[in-house]
Amino acid sequence: MKPLLPVLGALVILLSGCANGPGMFMDESRLRPAETAPEPAPVEPLLYPITPALITELREKAARIPPLLGEATQEFAADYEYRVGPGDVLTITVWDHPELTIPAGEFRDPDAAGHLVNAKGIIFYPYVGEVMVAGKTTPEIRAELTERIKKYIQNPQLDVRIAAFRSQNVMVTGEVKQPNLLPLNDRPMTVLQAVNLSGGATPEADLSNVVLTRNGVATQLDLLALYRGEDLANLLLRDGDQVYVPNRADNQVFILGEVAKPAAQPMRNGKMSLAEAIGVSQGLSPLSADPSRVFVIRGDLQQPIVYQLDARQPDALLMATMFQLQPRDVIYVAVNDLARWNRVVSQLVPTIQALWQTDVMLRR
Repeated sequence: MKPLLPVLGALVILLSGCANGPGMFMDESRLRPAETAPEPAPVEPLLYPITPALITELREKAARIPPLLGEATQEFAADYEYRVGPGDVLTITVWDHPELTIPAGEFRDPDAAGHLVNAKGIIFYPYVGEVMVAGKTTPEIRAELTERIKKYIQNPQLDVRIAAFRSQNVMVTGEVKQPNLLPLNDRPMTVLQAVNLSGGATPEADLSNVVLTRNGVATQLDLLALYRGEDLANLLLRDGDQVYVPNRADNQVFILGEVAKPAAQPMRNGKMSLAEAIGVSQGLSPLSADPSRVFVIRGDLQQPIVYQLDARQPDALLMATMFQLQPRDVIYVAVNDLARWNRVVSQLVPTIQALWQTDVMLRR
């Protein structure tokens, strides 16, 4: 083996001169490491075996109504009343007293044909003067005006209507054909109606994960659940609500490891089971996969969660069809011990063969 020593020395010299070889080269030695915040203490992931009891627990958790959806939608719609706010325009008619009614015309806009509610929520009306109308319904405004104008008109008959709704709006963005700022009016508006009024969803929209943000709190709504009879998924909107329709490509799952075809796969209508994900990747690799170590990685750096499926069990495939994935889940299939050993050997064989051939040449 003595002839190998000169060969190894020559290899070391050649490798040390690689920095002077042709092509682009990055010299990191002249770079100063940036000062970063200290790394937080590592959090150990929680490991849960996938069992029928776990699947039942996850289903019950997913079926719970989020706090934002705790309202009785139908009851709220029955009691819904629009309350006037700054920017709205009111039309007030006093029967038999045309001098108190602003004449309307075919070519007049609501601003000219009504009373604009100013920024303080006040309108001015003849004889009565300033009237605070913000936060009141039209019947409440009519009752107050009737009471205050009785001093000047006997048995007044008033009609109060909203000519232009401008004080309350909702924003609809994302995968809709016409992202828009929609005004709320005297008819209650649901999330689905807001999407339709914005031109409807685009072909790339994911209606199973629509995000409704209210008072800074975001809640995911499954609008496709309406077709399953779940009315609570279609919440009534309020002033300032923001509706975001995501792209279905945002809700991907990642299949990695010892599968026939690793892939990033969008969820179909926001739903995908573990069995479907494995099927999309064309199944586990028959030569290298360890069927007892199929992992689903979920969560974040603060609290990662890992679910493990032992596919050797008779009921494993049935549980895989019932285990529902979530967006951004990572499915990882581990390699078996024999395949890992073979890969280590395959990495060493070329080096051993090169050294052996070099030794044979030097002995000649």
